Amino acid sequence: MIKPYLLFNRECEEAFQMYQEAFDGEMKAIQKYGDMPPNPNFPISDDDKGLVLHAELKITEAGHIMGSDTREEHGGSEKVAVSVELDNEGKALKAWEVLKNGGTVLMDLQPTFFAKLHGSVKDTYGVSWMFTVM
Repeated sequence: MIKPYLLFNRECEEAFQMYQEAFDGEMKAIQKYGDMPPNPNFPISDDDKGLVLHAELKITEAGHIMGSDTREEHGGSEKVAVSVELDNEGKALKAWEVLKNGGTVLMDLQPTFFAKLHGSVKDTYGVSWMFTVM
């Protein structure tokens, strides 16, 4: 099983709440840096204790995404898109509308020769999503 792991700059929890809404997803896990036992080799500032150390969200029957906030700056990746295949146009349209709000449509969600609907969008957090409805 492959689970995409998304890295965020202090906005993982907010992003995963949006993804949970978009896909009617099930939050499987969310741990904060403040939940870690103290470690002098890995000190956590009070400002960082509320950041996400690890999150996992079930977005389809067999599909999960994971993510966290990191201490390094991460830009969006133009080489990777989270591909979501759905068999329900209504679910795809709902998720599409949520993710494109504040984001950028890269290819309109539309009928194609290979799928009922196909399109791609970069969300407000810089994550690219590719939708295919079979």
